[in-house]
This record gives sequence, structure tokens and C-alpha cells, in this order.
Amino acid sequence: MRIRILASAIDDLYAGRVFYEKQGEGLGEYFFDSLALYAGIHPIRFGHYRLLSRRFPFAVYYLFEGDVVVIRRVLDLRRNPLQTRRILTYVKP
Repeated sequence: MRIRILASAIDDLYAGRVFYEKQGEGLGEYFFDSLALYAGIHPIRFGHYRLLSRRFPFAVYYLFEGDVVVIRRVLDLRRNPLQTRRILTYVKP
């Protein structure tokens, strides 16, 4: 199975990485590396599969396009769920 990460998700990952690196040296790398994907086994929220990070309050939102897993966003779970819904409604490619 192939994985495609949209620019919006890459921006999210980078922002999370920078935030956690400021909290402690090496933590940003750990955040970046800790997001593993087991496609299709996660619950659906806001019309997307949602993978929860075990160590960080982030979720990976993804869909399937044929045999390709498309990671659309990586969002902070501490935000308002209505804002998350709005963000997932419009995702730039």
C-alpha cells in the first residue's frame, strides 16, 4: 500500500515538530517519528479515518484513494472539535 501526504499534513507535522522541539531537545524528532499508520483500522471521525498518537495530543486524519492512503491533516486534539471539522472540510492538496 502506498502513502501520500498532502502539503497541509506536512505543514501540520512541521508545526508540531517545531513546537515539541522547543519543549525539549529531541522531543520534536520523537513526535515526528512516532506517527505510524495502520491504514483502515481506525475509527472514522468527521468523514476521515483518525489515528491517535500514543504520546502526543495529535491525530492523523486520512482517507483512501484506491490503494493509496492519503494523509490529509495531522491536527492537535486540544482544539475545538468544530474547528477540526471546518479544517477537514477544506484541505488544500
